[in-house]
Amino acid sequence: MRRHIAAAVLGMACALALTGCSDTGVLPDAAAAERPEATASAPAKPKPTATPVSPTTLGHLAEASVNITDGARVGVGMPISVTFAQPVPRAERADVERQLKVTADPGVDGAWAWIKDHNHHLGQRVDFRPRTFWRPDTEVRVQAGPEISRSFTIARSLVATVDVRTHRMTVVKDGAPTQKIPITAGRPPYDTWNGTMVVLDKQRKVLMDSRTVNIADPYRGWYGYAVHLTTSGTYLHENKRANVYAGEANVTHGCVGLADDGTARRFYEQVIPGDVVRVVNSKDQVAPGNGYGDWNLSWSEWRSRSALTA
Repeated sequence: MRRHIAAAVLGMACALALTGCSDTGVLPDAAAAERPEATASAPAKPKPTATPVSPTTLGHLAEASVNITDGARVGVGMPISVTFAQPVPRAERADVERQLKVTADPGVDGAWAWIKDHNHHLGQRVDFRPRTFWRPDTEVRVQAGPEISRSFTIARSLVATVDVRTHRMTVVKDGAPTQKIPITAGRPPYDTWNGTMVVLDKQRKVLMDSRTVNIADPYRGWYGYAVHLTTSGTYLHENKRANVYAGEANVTHGCVGLADDGTARRFYEQVIPGDVVRVVNSKDQVAPGNGYGDWNLSWSEWRSRSALTA
């Protein structure tokens, strides 16, 4: 199930107002260079007075939410995603973005980009991601002005590559291939989204009901060991049909199915939010705002979506 699946899910939503950084590199605090002291022959210039933050900008930030809780440990693909209660007008986005600050140790080259969320209007979501996946053990801090700060850690790297043509998923953990797992993916016209997705959350059981979107081949049922990949309803989960078809054929409505002989459970138990699932040899690339499809944009495309570089 992908765009056409309605699922009862518990997202990793957490309320938090957020502030931000420029769209260039993000340096660790310890790496900040000291300014040379002024000499008698060259007196120091007075420090510029900080421009007060407008009430409008503060209003946008006051009702914002972010996707990562304080103290969380997440995978290398996790972006920082900020959602606003109402769309931020184009003319106000640069001011909002200037209030967003991220520091990382070790430092990263990262940027903010305004993304059209699958369930919201353009201007309601802005994401931060590095040029490439985060490094494991990176310590990240998000600040919201003088009052709010949150910190999280990049736990480790797990990248699962699903090949819908060979019906296999290769799991690479911390750079070393660990598993090749037989899978079954979406059959036409319900092909699994192609491209890079990031684990949003996971649930032991999820009720999936295709009838809510009037799919031509309706079904309804509970599915176990469900790893959530897109807002539109793509999961990687246990599926009894995978007992027969995994490794042989694609028979699902868009989700990636794993056998119920313990295969799905074992994958589920090692996955955390922020892990990466990359689908290859399918059709229709997943949109950046359908879950965390941010990595499907090139770095130049990503930076062009910043209000500070547009």
